[in-house]
This record gives sequence, C-alpha cells and structure tokens, in this order.
Amino acid sequence: MERRLPIERGFTLVELVVTVAIVGLLATVTMPLAKLTVQRHKEQELRTALREIRTAIDAYKKAADEGRVVRRADETGYPRTLQVLVAGVEDAKQLDRRKIYFLRRLPRDPFADSAAEPAQTWGKRSYASPPDAPTEGADIYDVYSSATGNGLNGIPYRTW
Repeated sequence: MERRLPIERGFTLVELVVTVAIVGLLATVTMPLAKLTVQRHKEQELRTALREIRTAIDAYKKAADEGRVVRRADETGYPRTLQVLVAGVEDAKQLDRRKIYFLRRLPRDPFADSAAEPAQTWGKRSYASPPDAPTEGADIYDVYSSATGNGLNGIPYRTW
C-alpha cells in the first residue's frame, strides 16, 4: 500500500508579504485621489452657495428698488443682514403685508468651521467698501468665502 503525504494548504510568508505590499501601494495611490475628490466637492458647494446668496441679495435689492421693501432715504436698498433673506420682509405693496422670502435657508461656507452659525461663516462686503479691500458696513452688497488657501484653479477662495 502506498502512503500519501498530507497536502498542506495556506499561504507562504512571501505570498503574504507581497499581498500586503500591493495593498499598501494601492492605498497610497488612492488617498490623494480621495482628498482631491473631497476638495472638488467642497468647491462645488462653495460655488453653489455663493450663487444662491448673491442671487438672493440681488432679488432683495430689486424688491427695494421696486418699493416692495421699506427703506430709509439714506439706505442703499441692500439687506442689513443675511438673516433677513431667510426671515423675509413685509411686502409694502400688498395690503395684507404678506412677507417676501429670498432664501429658504442660509447656506454655510463649506470650508468654514462647522460649529459656527451659517451667517458667521461668510465674509461680508458693504456697498461702501472698495472691491479690493472688502469690509462690513451698514448693508451687505456681496459675500465671499473667509477660507484661506487657493482652489484647484489657483484662485484664492476669498476672491471667488
């Protein structure tokens, strides 16, 4: 009778080391791509949020110019705060003083601290401030990201 040796199954140490090395190499390649994808997503959110807020500011100004928003003679017609775009203002041309709303919610700057209120995440420029040195004032003419750093296109977030 012929005796057979038992067949041993499993991986050798060399096979395990090669497998771990390949997995490590793949992980080092995918991490920068994942980081880049997250940054692209945040930049897209920033573009969308800036467009929403700026459109709402322009709609508020248009409503003020049409006499639908009550303003004093020395005011520019731009909103005093970002919250008024969400809270709404009474329509001066309607007898029932129904409110006009310009935003459903105020988006936050995706690059800002997540603990801050959405209105506090934005830099604000008043109508009286110069475009190259935006400062806050009596009204809000424009908003910008307060994030430091540059976008993937090389332009600082602050100037978007």
